[in-house]
Amino acid sequence: MIFHVRHVTEVRYSSTVRLARFNLRLRPAEWHDQEVLDYQLTVNPLPAARHDETGPYLVNNTRLTLAEPTTKLCIESAFHVRKPDNAATGDLMGHAPSCQQVRTDAQQSCDLSEYGPASYIFPSPMIPLSAEIGQWAREFMSEHDSVVQSARAVMQAIFTEFTFDGTATQTRTPAIEAFAKRRGVCQDFAQIMISALRANGIPAAYVSGYLRTLPPAGSAPLIGADATHAWVNVWCGAKLEWIGFDPTNNAIAGSDHIFTAMGRDYGDVAPVDGIFLGATSQTLRVSVDVTPVETPN
Repeated sequence: MIFHVRHVTEVRYSSTVRLARFNLRLRPAEWHDQEVLDYQLTVNPLPAARHDETGPYLVNNTRLTLAEPTTKLCIESAFHVRKPDNAATGDLMGHAPSCQQVRTDAQQSCDLSEYGPASYIFPSPMIPLSAEIGQWAREFMSEHDSVVQSARAVMQAIFTEFTFDGTATQTRTPAIEAFAKRRGVCQDFAQIMISALRANGIPAAYVSGYLRTLPPAGSAPLIGADATHAWVNVWCGAKLEWIGFDPTNNAIAGSDHIFTAMGRDYGDVAPVDGIFLGATSQTLRVSVDVTPVETPN
């Protein structure tokens, strides 16, 4: 299946801004189950400088500098991506190592690349280790259970016990606060799950991406469509490597999940962030469309 993704960010300032700098993490990084066919980034007004770079995690980053006076900025990211049909996941349980084995393998791994487990097992700026979250998750995990079984159990517990509420948290709300409220959005649920797994020695990474806007006929709508989405990649040993878990929808990430970037937490992969100079306020408006197509236009 080929999808067309269009992500528009509009920033309006209450008075003229004369200098602004932005980081854009909108171009999908390379990932094993998808192929990016094309990509176009349109910025209005034109930036004075643009610099494209990769890393330090699995992220494509574009740095923009606006040097002309403006009261409005519009950023449009658009691309076509090919996703395979959902692969069978029923045999993952039988092939997945135990939590104990994954913990040992992660500690002994010499892979220090952005694909290796080392960067995703320790605390990160937005996800410090929480004894409370770790203890809560322990009820759903066993040393001898497969890592897939344990991750699924934690995912399902979040889906069951927590309420999706777009007003309960903000972008910088720490995982422990959302955990205490038992409310939040996909970002919160992903970071709670990551905290739960890392506290028990399992490498887990934060993934930013998209969901198809309209599900196939007969399928229930997915929570988090029409916006950027977040889920969790869990390192399941050297053979299985990374498997995606979506606690917002209680689902293994599949053909409906379009990968953009992977990092330690939201701060590493935030689609847009930046600063401006001026004594003014700003409003941010975001729209996302993910449309299935037969062939790219």
